[in-house]
Amino acid sequence: MSATKIIHSIPSDPLTGAISVPVYQTSTFIQEAPGVNKGFDYARSNNPTRKVLEDLVAKLEHGHSGFAFATGLAAIDSVLKLLSAGDEIVAVDDIYGGAYRLFTHVYEKLGIKVNYVDTTEVDNVAEAVTSKTKLVWIESPTNPTLKVSDIKAISNIVKSVNALLVVDNTFGSPIGQNPIDLGADIIIHSGTKYIGGHSDLVAGLVITKTKELSEKIKFVQNASGGVLGPWDCFLTIRGIETLDLRFRKQCENALKVALYLEQHDAVDQVFYPGLKSHKNHEIANSQQNGLFGGVVSFSLKNDTQDAANEFVTSTAFFKLAESLGGVKSLLCYPAQMTHASIPREKRLQAGITDSLIRLSCGIEEADDLILDLENAFKSVQKEAEVLFV
Repeated sequence: MSATKIIHSIPSDPLTGAISVPVYQTSTFIQEAPGVNKGFDYARSNNPTRKVLEDLVAKLEHGHSGFAFATGLAAIDSVLKLLSAGDEIVAVDDIYGGAYRLFTHVYEKLGIKVNYVDTTEVDNVAEAVTSKTKLVWIESPTNPTLKVSDIKAISNIVKSVNALLVVDNTFGSPIGQNPIDLGADIIIHSGTKYIGGHSDLVAGLVITKTKELSEKIKFVQNASGGVLGPWDCFLTIRGIETLDLRFRKQCENALKVALYLEQHDAVDQVFYPGLKSHKNHEIANSQQNGLFGGVVSFSLKNDTQDAANEFVTSTAFFKLAESLGGVKSLLCYPAQMTHASIPREKRLQAGITDSLIRLSCGIEEADDLILDLENAFKSVQKEAEVLFV
């Protein structure tokens, strides 16, 4: 969806002509008679501000319906509630730590089996699915090693076993990638990230492909009640207004940063789909419309926690914090932060080494960000020299 279409998909208020979507801060709605209302009866079930957001994200992702939740994990949880004991999930191995925690410590206890595979190889998915597989769960690109999976090819496999393909499109964003067009059945977004874009809210979004799936998620949303409040819906809508501009600038910055890191003597590996050295660069280029996201991860040749900790505490513009996708650049140390809930052995298997650092490029000038990283490398080098002496 173009920037023009995004802006003009956000309605003005039909009652007053207000150009901004009003915040309907109300818990309930007056009814003309029992069951006779203007489409709203109780704020858990629906809210006018939330409806604007939900309709908007459905348009952004070319889906049937959208649903807004209090957090990204609440959105993930709503999809998992479609399953029953004995069902199985095939999930990407380099999965978001919070999703891994939810899958392992909540749903596996309820009889849902999860099989983690490297989904960048389509054959791995084909070998893993069975008649019990009900969901195939991928992130593309993944967090934090930026693995890219062939969504269309995986969709064909998923259909062959009558399962659903769920794509967490947080890193791709609706500007770079539309998984429903590639065969996905359900899309997940952490609205906290690129869609909100200003590091001032937490939100989760689910977009469904069909009316049948929409009815099922709507039932779970209303029954479980983990909805996004009207003020945060307003902030998310406001973020979407500049999503196209922000995301393109972040992609531009990230590519420049990745190219800089790729030639740095202290760097072991750089993970960014926009690099020609990336394993699935061509697939990413095709399904992400040439927009590779604002996240770059890299590992140090000095593969130690001490070196990583020194680096992430030595930057000025890159602020040390969890989350990503905001206008201000952030960095984090996954092994001790976002992915600390995943056992070290599994982290290493997924490529999350002891020195892996994740950068989220904001909308600052790329040269300033590169200088900031250069100064951090110098700090790590000085620390290493002191230790060596």
